[in-house]
Amino acid sequence: QAQLVESGGGLVQAGGSLRLSCAASGRTFSRNHMGWFRQAPGKEREFVAGINWSGNTIYYQNSVKGRFTISRDNAKNTVYLQMNSLKPEDTAVYYCVAGVPPDFNFWGQGTQVTVSS
Repeated sequence: QAQLVESGGGLVQAGGSLRLSCAASGRTFSRNHMGWFRQAPGKEREFVAGINWSGNTIYYQNSVKGRFTISRDNAKNTVYLQMNSLKPEDTAVYYCVAGVPPDFNFWGQGTQVTVSS
């Protein structure tokens, strides 16, 4: 059974950094893009970043461009999200996803990121 497990969330001050990891198990996602969504309290879930298998196609939500970097290590079946210059508005539960865009069929359980001002 395919499973995505996130880690690396936590509490950080504004301007700080966090690195999220997502380990996939149960199958490889060689034909799938992997990425990240987030959901802030009282708001709808939104796309954050995505990457294809080879890493030569990467895309971001405009609000995180220049601050967040997505990458993947296919040998480890893992995708990462390096988040720098964090802002309070980045506070959310971050979900790892995998699938063929625009349909991401596999979701992790989420990890909380809280940015204090």
